[in-house]
Amino acid sequence: MSFYISKKEKSLYGSLSITGSKSISNRFLILQALYEKKIHLENLSDCEDTNVLKKSLYSSSKVLDIKHAGTAMRFLTSFFSIKEGKITILTGSNRMKERPISVLVNALKNLGSNISYLEKEGFPPIKIIGNKILGGSIYVKANVSSQYISSLMLIASKFTNGLKIFLENHITSLPYIKMTFDILRLSGIKALWKNRIIHIYPGEIHKKISFHIESDWSSASYYYSMAAISSKSKIVLRSYKNCSLQGDKNVSHIYKKYFGINTIFHNNEILLTKENRINYKKFIELDLNKTPDIAQTIAITCASIGIKCLLKGLETLKIKETDRLLALKNELMKFGVIINITNSCLEITDFIQKNKKSVIKINTYEDHRMAMSFSAFALQSMLLKIDHPNVVDKSYPKFWEDLKKLGFSITK
Repeated sequence: MSFYISKKEKSLYGSLSITGSKSISNRFLILQALYEKKIHLENLSDCEDTNVLKKSLYSSSKVLDIKHAGTAMRFLTSFFSIKEGKITILTGSNRMKERPISVLVNALKNLGSNISYLEKEGFPPIKIIGNKILGGSIYVKANVSSQYISSLMLIASKFTNGLKIFLENHITSLPYIKMTFDILRLSGIKALWKNRIIHIYPGEIHKKISFHIESDWSSASYYYSMAAISSKSKIVLRSYKNCSLQGDKNVSHIYKKYFGINTIFHNNEILLTKENRINYKKFIELDLNKTPDIAQTIAITCASIGIKCLLKGLETLKIKETDRLLALKNELMKFGVIINITNSCLEITDFIQKNKKSVIKINTYEDHRMAMSFSAFALQSMLLKIDHPNVVDKSYPKFWEDLKKLGFSITK
């Protein structure tokens, strides 16, 4: 299936409500399952990843297919490793079977978990036989995926002796580890973080707690991109806080500094407006190691406006739903963008004038962020054909409906 997307007017006006952050929702769901009846959640994400995780946590099935949900694979690996006597097989899509999990599995096995690979060594599917874990100390490579570390942190308070995690190498996606740490503290779990050592103490959550989950900043990033590409914009997004647990909130600072988009906070809403006169820089250099999920959005914004850029710190993008760096290169070339990639960088070096085709086809590579980030090109009076548009269900199932509210034409 494909969608055709276009927009006659280059201005953007509208008001949208985006559901809770997927990252926050998934962390709280693990804690909610570990500490039954102690945590009440409001504004939970309605995305596929969160629904898959929630369903898996309470499933009676031995074999759990988590499809493309990478967070679910990592968090559930730790969760089921401490379910004494329970046998669980975690599997997923073909792409999931190509995404490494050995760093997490090795850490859990060093702590006493019983986990084995069923096909390729170091990759899903895996078989888990839950048992009691005493805990102690563990060294974990922090430069591969922050989700491995968060996964261990979320279950550590259930270890008899708690857990000390020593972070090795450069720490990637640091805000996501901090998010996990903050959520543990908010839930009443004792945790300390000093230098490169995270200490989670054993214990229980003694009193009932309710949380209203703030809306997703990575989902908001697509509207920042559209606002930057538009001629004029006035977009209201609901359930956002100035004081956020999400590292992707930094999108508001990046788009203010480089693209002239102002963010006004008022009563848990944000208003995005575009400055009348903007002196764009000819070249932008950004290290996105702490916020890799907004890299595609920023690359598309630069490409649309005609700004050369160097985006660094993107080593984790190669093990996402697709190799996002290669996918970006393949699709941006269709718009006349000259782009170079390495294992950790993306550089837009030039633009060539191409004859605009009647339709430009965008391959999504089973990646929700490819579909959503490239949709912004419709503001350049282009007719886009988005293949497999339902990939947005992974994080933002109402994305296409919300684009219609902003005046986009979307047809099958």
